[in-house]
Amino acid sequence: MRWLTSEVDSESAERLSKALSVSPLLGRLLILRGLADPDEAHRFLHPRLSHLHDPFQMLGMKAAVGRIFQAVEHKEKILIYGDYDVDGSLAVVILRMALTLLGAEVHHHIPHRIRDGYGMQEEVIEAAAQQGVSLIISVDTGIRAFAVVERASELGLDCIITDHHLPGEKGTADAIPRALAVLNPKQANCSYPDKNLCGTGVAFKLVQALLQTHPELSRRAARLLPSFLKLVCIGTIADSVPLVGENRVIARLGLEGLRKPVNPGLKALIEVAGLDGKNITATDVGFRLAPRLNAAGRMESAQDVIELFTLADAAGAQQLALKLNRLNSERQKAEQDILAEIEERFRRQPESFSDYCLVVEGQGWHRGVIGIVASRIMDRFHRPTLVIACEEGAGHGSGRSSENFPLLEALTTCGDLFDRFGGHAFAAGFALPVERIAELRRRLNEFASTRLRPDDLEREVAIDAEVSFSELSEALVEELEQLAPYGYGNRRPVFASRDARLSGRPRLLQEKHLKMQVAQQSRILDAIGWRKGAWMEQLRNPNASLDLAFTLELNHYQNQTTLQLELLDMISRADS
Repeated sequence: MRWLTSEVDSESAERLSKALSVSPLLGRLLILRGLADPDEAHRFLHPRLSHLHDPFQMLGMKAAVGRIFQAVEHKEKILIYGDYDVDGSLAVVILRMALTLLGAEVHHHIPHRIRDGYGMQEEVIEAAAQQGVSLIISVDTGIRAFAVVERASELGLDCIITDHHLPGEKGTADAIPRALAVLNPKQANCSYPDKNLCGTGVAFKLVQALLQTHPELSRRAARLLPSFLKLVCIGTIADSVPLVGENRVIARLGLEGLRKPVNPGLKALIEVAGLDGKNITATDVGFRLAPRLNAAGRMESAQDVIELFTLADAAGAQQLALKLNRLNSERQKAEQDILAEIEERFRRQPESFSDYCLVVEGQGWHRGVIGIVASRIMDRFHRPTLVIACEEGAGHGSGRSSENFPLLEALTTCGDLFDRFGGHAFAAGFALPVERIAELRRRLNEFASTRLRPDDLEREVAIDAEVSFSELSEALVEELEQLAPYGYGNRRPVFASRDARLSGRPRLLQEKHLKMQVAQQSRILDAIGWRKGAWMEQLRNPNASLDLAFTLELNHYQNQTTLQLELLDMISRADS
């Protein structure tokens, strides 16, 4: 693993820290995030509801709002067409809540991951027309649903598409479906300032526009919007969009709201996740709340998520939350079974995991978890990964990538191989006949060889600052929390300390986590290495000099709070 240390002008960091009344170290970290201007940095550290952009800056918003108000006035039936992941299902929830406030007659459709697959289907539109629906609003889907929108038009239905996935290529006649309105900041000619919203985020902008322009609700909009942000925050963090710009405002304010849940379903979810009464962080959302919501669509039906947040009955919400908890356990088991099979395959054929882009397929794998497995394999082998579940001659796949490899662009070069595909730069889904998998592997790696260098496949850790143990304190950790919430695009600060020594004997927790104490000069600190049990071999020499890369955290245990290093990498050197 290579360590890359960023350079920052110390005088600039000092000036910024004085202007903001923060430590020079926090000033340095702000500059590394491109926030050298004091006003921009202050806005970053102190997000407010007023920092949300005007929703009418989004192309198509005026037409969408006007058509919805018309539907409400004439008591038309509205169908919200969602998706089965956290982002898509929560987008349905918040838009349904808002339309109900407006007095609309609103229905929704969530596809079943296994039966229906990804994307909008013509049969659903046809059934909606028969049931008297006249307006369809998609959330987190639809940007490439050309045939579906055409079919809706033939049946006399208007479509409003809200999505955040990449549209077709600019300049082509069919780049955008011919809907009444398309809300997607990534579409050509859209001047909306923030292109990084998730599907729930785009749906929220529609909600914001509706509330702010409604004759009666506009006076209450400032009080109503924060209640929506609690769920938008979960969708934003779960979808791994950059936590900067407007997403940062959504995430910070939404996390604050999660401390005071009112919705019975949200209360029950927080309780079963073991977070009741706690200061919920982005990590808690990403690893405890979102997986339980995602488990519904992965293992059974995302309809459970809609019901969870629309039930007024606390007892019923508790039962649904417990069901999601059980489904999450089943999801973890299915995921571990596939990972174990892939690990065994690597043990027998390590050379097959040396491609620029990994394409791994298996019979009978649960289609609901292959996206998570792709993420795990990408982290394990540090290269773009596609995982394909094969069944009765059909392959259903999910891919994950990092910022140095545009996944959807790569899949587009192989578009003729797929029955369908879609997604964005870092995550995508697709279906194809199993006999085309070998050709997909060949062509993807041909494309990858032109975009990736061997260095891109080497693990790196970006160091924000080198520090000595004497500079570290609980007060520093609390100050750095002003940078939170952490996530993609705003990672937790990473530090390095050199020439530390082992203090006492290291030990293993649950046979895989490394727990030890390290000393530098006269300062001794606790350190934890999650899944770093293999490092025990490097610690056989108790006198070795240790260079450590780590993040800082406060460990709360038995009513005591201590500073702890969370180790990312370690270099052990024997004294000469």
